[in-house]
Amino acid sequence: MTDLMDISAVVRATGLTSRALRFYEGRGLVAPLRTASGRRMFGRSDLLRLHRIVMLKRAGFSLAQIEKLLNDRPIDLAPLLRAQIAALDEQAEGLAQARAHLATALSRIDRGESLDAATLCSLIRTGETMMDQEKWKSVTDLYMSAQAEADFADTQTALPADFDQAAYGAQWSELTTHIAAALPLDPASAQARALYDEWQRLLAPFMAVATPAMTQGVTRLYDNIGEWEADQAPPFSADVWAFITAVGNAGKAR
Repeated sequence: MTDLMDISAVVRATGLTSRALRFYEGRGLVAPLRTASGRRMFGRSDLLRLHRIVMLKRAGFSLAQIEKLLNDRPIDLAPLLRAQIAALDEQAEGLAQARAHLATALSRIDRGESLDAATLCSLIRTGETMMDQEKWKSVTDLYMSAQAEADFADTQTALPADFDQAAYGAQWSELTTHIAAALPLDPASAQARALYDEWQRLLAPFMAVATPAMTQGVTRLYDNIGEWEADQAPPFSADVWAFITAVGNAGKAR
């Protein structure tokens, strides 16, 4: 028993969240032992398998691809590796651009120029935004079709000129925080329906320009939130998404 680790020890050893570990168990990627009380205990082989999962996920492989690799099922690696290299090249380009912005700021200082706080913050913000976009792209590329990504790019020009993205994001943050605090809720309750209606109201600007490929891609992205939340912080939890899905299904059943 000395070689066995509980879930908290595995979290410390791998950097994965306990939710991610349970998700991987549900997918059949690991099969920890269970004590009489139902406590999960991971052996050395489980830990090795989890380290391999983390490594392959960092390389950009999806869980479906990782499952095939770990179970020695046939998979054509060459095109996958080419695609991952291309994605990493794009990320490297974005990081290089962010570094260039910071280097520009440093060169101004080295030349004796006075760099005010507003200009410096603007440069840093630009760099951080670019890096965040690259991180998100590495996630969305796994679930969005090429058509969906093209449609998303096209719809950027369809948004109103006065559309305030920051204010819109703040509204989403407030709503999802409110939902998370109210859970658990009966999906058929009046309170649940009111929260769902508010969700749909906020979603309206997206739905006004969304194509079928876009909605399918977003749904696929959040249906698989457990696959990527350990690598990129989602805007809301899997529990919030499961709740919204359940309320929508309850409404259809009525």
